[in-house]
Amino acid sequence: MKSIKELMDLTGRTALVTGGAGHIGTAFCEALAEAGAHIAVLDIDESRVQESAAVLAERYGVKTMGLTMDLADEAAVVASPEQVVDQLGRLDILVNCAAFVGTSKLTGWGVPFEEQNVDTWRAALETNLTAPFALVQAATPYLRESGHGSVINIGSTYGVVGPDMSLYEGTAMGNPAGYGASKGGITQLTRYLATVLAPDIRVNCISPGGIARGQHEKFVERYEARTPLNRMGTEEDMKGTLLYLASDLSAYVTGQNLMVDGGWTAW
Repeated sequence: MKSIKELMDLTGRTALVTGGAGHIGTAFCEALAEAGAHIAVLDIDESRVQESAAVLAERYGVKTMGLTMDLADEAAVVASPEQVVDQLGRLDILVNCAAFVGTSKLTGWGVPFEEQNVDTWRAALETNLTAPFALVQAATPYLRESGHGSVINIGSTYGVVGPDMSLYEGTAMGNPAGYGASKGGITQLTRYLATVLAPDIRVNCISPGGIARGQHEKFVERYEARTPLNRMGTEEDMKGTLLYLASDLSAYVTGQNLMVDGGWTAW
């Protein structure tokens, strides 16, 4: 029987992390690199991608590479797994972390439902759902060859439950339909892929709760009041779950959506 240390060891494996230069993506890359995995950082901002890849290589002594692209660029997305294998030798772990959260120039995002528009809805589904579908499809041959293939999709509590709009009263924040619908889609895509890609590739999902990033104090107070652990989450809270699903610690786990939400969805 292997020890826990052996089961969590990712030495010699390679991970591709979309959104890898973002808040949660950076934490994921660090967790994987600390466990010994080589890392391909994929994100839209070239300077942040290259900086993230360089920091990981220096800090953890693993091989890294940066991939800069917009996930709406289908040709670039489907070409990326082969690029990773060409440069880093293999692909064992795919983390679909990148998400459209309304930071583009598109309007009609964090506004009342009646004001949300179709173009922004489509952009959310393109990044949050269509790109992961295309990326997993392109990565499947390499993940099968790995012998340890693991896909981890990143969902959200709002892919599982509806929003409580009272949380946002008196703030400039909102909760767009496109976000929840796309995240609900990724959890179902997880279950679909877990069955059709078995037994060679495991596919699971992590659904974070709200992450503290300086939100309006009224929102934070309300959010924490209805969270059993009485606080918002942090990026660090996600690292253990990611490592569990990426490694042999979860070798008999597939098709699951793990809620890392402080108990938010338990009520």
